[in-house]
Amino acid sequence: MQADDTSVIDTPFDSALSERYLVYALSTITARSLPDVRDGLKPVHRRLLWAMRLLRLDPASAYKKCARVVGDVIGKYHPHGDQSVYDAMVRLAQDFALRYPLVDGQGNFGNIDGDNAAAYRYTEARLTKVAVQLMAGLDEGTVAYRATYNGEEEEPEVFPGLFPNLLANGASGIAVGMATSIPPHNVSELAEAAMVLLNDKKIDDRELLKIVKGPDFPTGGVLVEDEETIAKAYISGRGSFRVRAKIERVSEKGGGWHLVVHEIPYGVQKGKLIEEIAELIANKKLPILADVRDESAEDVRIVLEPRSRTVDAALLEESLYKLTELETRFPLNLNVLDKTRTPGVMSLKEALAAWLEFQIEVLVNRSNHRIGKIDERLELVEGFLIAFLNLDRVIEIIRYEDEPKGQMIEEFRLTDRQAEAILNMRLRQLRKLEEMELNKERDALAKEREELARLVSEPGRQKKRLLKDLGAMKEKFGDERRTEVRPEAGGARAEIDWSQMIEKEPITVILSTRGWVRAMRGHVALDDSETLKFREGDGLHLIFHAQTTDRLLVAADNGRVYTVGGDKLPGGRGFGEPIRLTIDLEAESEIVAMFVVRPDMRMLVGSSDGRGFVTTGEAVMAETRKGKQLMNLRPKAKMAVVKPVPSAADSIAVIGENRKMLVFKLAELPELGRGSGVQLQRYRDGGLSDAMAFVLAEGISWPLGGESGRVRSESDLTPWRAIRGASGRIAPNGFPRSNRFEPVPKVVE
Repeated sequence: MQADDTSVIDTPFDSALSERYLVYALSTITARSLPDVRDGLKPVHRRLLWAMRLLRLDPASAYKKCARVVGDVIGKYHPHGDQSVYDAMVRLAQDFALRYPLVDGQGNFGNIDGDNAAAYRYTEARLTKVAVQLMAGLDEGTVAYRATYNGEEEEPEVFPGLFPNLLANGASGIAVGMATSIPPHNVSELAEAAMVLLNDKKIDDRELLKIVKGPDFPTGGVLVEDEETIAKAYISGRGSFRVRAKIERVSEKGGGWHLVVHEIPYGVQKGKLIEEIAELIANKKLPILADVRDESAEDVRIVLEPRSRTVDAALLEESLYKLTELETRFPLNLNVLDKTRTPGVMSLKEALAAWLEFQIEVLVNRSNHRIGKIDERLELVEGFLIAFLNLDRVIEIIRYEDEPKGQMIEEFRLTDRQAEAILNMRLRQLRKLEEMELNKERDALAKEREELARLVSEPGRQKKRLLKDLGAMKEKFGDERRTEVRPEAGGARAEIDWSQMIEKEPITVILSTRGWVRAMRGHVALDDSETLKFREGDGLHLIFHAQTTDRLLVAADNGRVYTVGGDKLPGGRGFGEPIRLTIDLEAESEIVAMFVVRPDMRMLVGSSDGRGFVTTGEAVMAETRKGKQLMNLRPKAKMAVVKPVPSAADSIAVIGENRKMLVFKLAELPELGRGSGVQLQRYRDGGLSDAMAFVLAEGISWPLGGESGRVRSESDLTPWRAIRGASGRIAPNGFPRSNRFEPVPKVVE
């Protein structure tokens, strides 16, 4: 490379990269992803319809292959992939995707089940009446044209037709750093709102929302948001709407019943929805539902059979809304390009006002264009009338003059166009009747021009004319609302008792010392643990009875607690699974306790350095895998005790590693949701070994060990009673060497 090569530009890499990326981003925003507020179309859709118009694919003509249309679009106007252009064309033809389709398709254009359209060589299409309306006026000087990407053709910058396509059909797209999501609406409501806004520009969005009730999806459904939520979304231009399927309860003979889904939320694939419901049934995640059947023909009909006639229908419906796509959220992000091609988020009023402003502009442009055409015609008509008044002389000039055109211009003061038109006039037009027709035409054109001139100069006439046109458009394309607006009773959704979703079965929970958990069916004998099998080097840590509907508390020595559903535990066959597959338990942490937890129960919590407190079942509930921190531990301390507190308990017994035991009143412990607690027992050496809550009058009992099954009790605990935080006294004679109030299972070698 030569040193004087002027094609090389020395510039910092970051600035060169940012400049080029900015150009790409702006191109994506303005020329691909965001719709124009004036016609609601992206460039690919506009070019598709324009190409179909040039192919004369109007609603009364024959269909043509989609391959022909796609070929014209990518060859002349939109140099992108043929599949992406065809996909855009398919969507314009789907009556379940667009509220008012712009393409009339013949052949397989996909369906609501989620099946794809056939290849473009098999399908045919033409324009719909809505598309024709949207493009009305393109030949009347209403909008500007620009050169195509290669400069060989021209295309309109925007479509001028009087149809609120942006809001009627909606739009969605993702650009660079911004996105748009606009739901479909009802044309009748939009036209009425536009007329009200045209009459009163100061009206606010809330007044318009009394007319535009909310989105009106092509697939129907039920909009369950309240008025305030809908209003906030449309006023700010951002929000979301909760849409539910339309479900009917059908009674059967004998007292039975079933549910029938007639309409599903917008954008949901019916086939995928049914698979989702069937999977819930197969995995027993919704046991109150027995079966799902697809009986759809042209209309949607999904039959849902309950497990029994005693199932609460409202509970089943609410569960389906919660667990499946029978309820979805559709986002609103009214981010569009304005008349200057600048992106911005608009409110409902701003979007309608921008569209009306454009329609006024179109009306004025059309009128001016027509005035120009009238002036051109009047010029010729005036010339023809001069010719009729001097017919003999005109004929003489044409017959005998070598340059008749110049002679006529000079003699009759004609313009060049008038003289040329007279010379091109046919002989049959020289009859007297034609002269009378010309006089009538001149008078009619003059009158029309006067009306148009007044229309252009008087805003009041423009508004009156647009109101009339809006009424005609509403009459032609307006229809009934499909999406029912029915705010959910009581405001927020009702809480579901998920325990009713689980089949209640007895289980025996087994936890090994290495953290492997399993749930055996039924309640096996707890004293028959010797028959249980474990991995080599592992053994029994905990065993207890529960139900599949129970919530199980898992407490770790790092102070965290987790909640696991009884139905989520692995089966009793084999050795089970590591509990770390269910919860996010640190590798170095060990499980301190595991038992059935209920929101109304109380628990004693203690750490190895002798601190503790009382907490509630509600405070330890943690549904996420990460759990929640229950005890704030000091350095080197661990959570050592988590035990239920009997309802009648009035005292706490604590024993340290130094075999000193202390008994004090339960009331001396605070009840906390989380914390480090207070001092239970003071130690010079070692720390806490065990603690429990009990009824003082009943004393403390412990097994003597061996196979005798004998139990020793200490009913007089006066020597060990003191205030909380004391050091205590040596445990009673015969107290287990393990220093625990409960026996420790053996390890299987």
